[in-house]
Amino acid sequence: MSGKTIRVATDVGGTFTDLVCFETDHATGEATITTAKSDTTPPNFEQGVLNVLDKGGIDPASVDFFAHGTTVVINALTERKGVKVGLITTEGFRDTLEIARGNRPDFFNLHYEKPEVFVPRYLRRELPGRFTYKGEEVTPLDLSSLPEILKIFRDDGVEAIAVCFLHSYANPSHEQAVIAEIAKLWPEVAVVSSHQITREWREYERSNTTVMSAYVQPAAERYLKRLNDGLKTKGFDGNLFIMQSNCGVDSLDSVSKIPITMVESGPASGFWGAAELGKLIGEPNVLALDIGGTTAKCSLIEGGQVRIMTDYWIERDRTSAGYPIMVPVVDLVEIGNGGGSISWVDDFGKLHVGPKSAGAMPGPAAYGRGGTEATTTDANLWLGRINRDYFCGGSVEADMAATEKALNAVGGKLGVTADEVARGIIRIANNNMVNALKLVSLNRGFDPRDFTLVAFGGGGAMHAVALGMELGVKKVVIPAGASVFSAWGMMMSDLRRDYFVTKLADLKDGAAAMIENLFGESETLAKEQFAAEGIDATKVKFLRYGKFRYQNQEHTTEVLIDGGTITQARLQEIETDFHETYEREYTYRLKAPVELVGIHLVAFAEVGKLKMQEKPLGDSDASPATKSTRKVDYALEGVHDATIYDGTKLQPGMQLKGPAVIEDPGTTIVIHPDNRVEVDGFGNIHIHLGA
Repeated sequence: MSGKTIRVATDVGGTFTDLVCFETDHATGEATITTAKSDTTPPNFEQGVLNVLDKGGIDPASVDFFAHGTTVVINALTERKGVKVGLITTEGFRDTLEIARGNRPDFFNLHYEKPEVFVPRYLRRELPGRFTYKGEEVTPLDLSSLPEILKIFRDDGVEAIAVCFLHSYANPSHEQAVIAEIAKLWPEVAVVSSHQITREWREYERSNTTVMSAYVQPAAERYLKRLNDGLKTKGFDGNLFIMQSNCGVDSLDSVSKIPITMVESGPASGFWGAAELGKLIGEPNVLALDIGGTTAKCSLIEGGQVRIMTDYWIERDRTSAGYPIMVPVVDLVEIGNGGGSISWVDDFGKLHVGPKSAGAMPGPAAYGRGGTEATTTDANLWLGRINRDYFCGGSVEADMAATEKALNAVGGKLGVTADEVARGIIRIANNNMVNALKLVSLNRGFDPRDFTLVAFGGGGAMHAVALGMELGVKKVVIPAGASVFSAWGMMMSDLRRDYFVTKLADLKDGAAAMIENLFGESETLAKEQFAAEGIDATKVKFLRYGKFRYQNQEHTTEVLIDGGTITQARLQEIETDFHETYEREYTYRLKAPVELVGIHLVAFAEVGKLKMQEKPLGDSDASPATKSTRKVDYALEGVHDATIYDGTKLQPGMQLKGPAVIEDPGTTIVIHPDNRVEVDGFGNIHIHLGA
């Protein structure tokens, strides 16, 4: 065994591919941290990963643990770059995808059109066979027409098949029989069945999830194979772990079979990192904010636990119903506001920011790559919040002439100066992000004043203080390595799988044994799956959640069930917990029977998780990190002479006051007037708001 352990995580974003590497010395416990960024390289995303490894000077042959997050799945879905899919479903249910849901957002639009389904009707085929919602067979499965269906699919160029039968969440045997027969008749085709993805009810959501997983599977599998092969060619001989949307990593083989589980892998790792950071610094209640080049995402973490949901939709907005994806995804709100978000003026002379983004190419006008539209980054640069002489960590020479031209173009439409346009862009962007943070806090019964705002991503630190002051949070924390924090979050993740099983049961005599048995069966399945990948059963841990509702309601509220074996005596405690959780979220409770709708079991095991070492606090004097002073426009607080600090020279224990700006190669931290700042033993920046 060598004297060092090297852990690497890479995160492919819409604009940049990030890397973070921890090299830990076994003798001293000291960790050397390397971070790097390079441009994302669509459509060959794996090349961007190899490029950032080269840029960071990392030899894959020396890496002990490698985790990877990617946008390849969400990109394939939103850009319609998947494969042709055929659907096999229960007789009479081929139009479930077309029928969808009636609760369309643009309700009063008489010309409203539903989103186009991913499988045309002629490729949606049916087989006889039927189960009840209890999993009891009422019509046997008839496979006699399957060879003809497969011939039609083959002749039409279908590359993936989705199999989804009615009530297969209760009994998957018909789906299992069909995929076994397809494997005999057409072994080359990619096949995904609904029970492999989820055992929850809701026919439309489950059908759409299965189709979308099949739609991206060949492309995702090819991508992961190319990435794995590229790393192997460079000498990497370990296991490649893939970040999932549920804040855990999973094996390459497992994710390749069901790639839809990594639909939001990048944001998930950042929010998991925020939860782990909160535990490290003694702040279990966290509002997490990730501002990248294209979007801003936020999530609420209570008691150190990230909230996971399966009611997740993509492309849903005020005019489109979007598409449901019923897989475990971190509960987040995402808006089209990032560093590259473009400002524009509507027909009524009103300024907007986003959702359209300049992306990596051409990027903001300041990049000097041909961009002509003013973005949030251009506004921050123009106001002195970003150092024009240290743009992108000094790797890019800021094109101030192009920035001025872009801002004046917007100002000409509004009749204002470039300075006023830039201030307006910052204020509107901040307002958009505050509204998103309110959606995950105030709208769900949580007071932001009880939370710490943890902001990361390339743009998080520039806006965090303004957002924190608006919300009244306890304080703002900018993590060390904030610009690559999502990659850092992967280092803190466990091997994790979520198991959902739908089972209706009233909380009455006899229910405890049934619920305990349901959890026991799922735990046995989880241990078997982990054992097949070499994970010892003693290393597997579980978290139990129940999905409850008032009898005959449509939707459920999830409640953590801890304390060991579920007994009849504990059902009353569980019911009380449900009432309290329900009232906090919806402001009332009912005098009505409570019923279980299903269980949610989280199974996890550590696989190379990073253990952070805290350094002792030193001298509070931050003057050794001082670079200079410059005028900074704070948009609302006016122009101030701000002290500029070199973030790479700030040491644990150092303290400073605003107005100030902390610069490091990956991000810029804007410290407002009257803010107090201290650096903790992990290198995180704590910003106390107000005097």
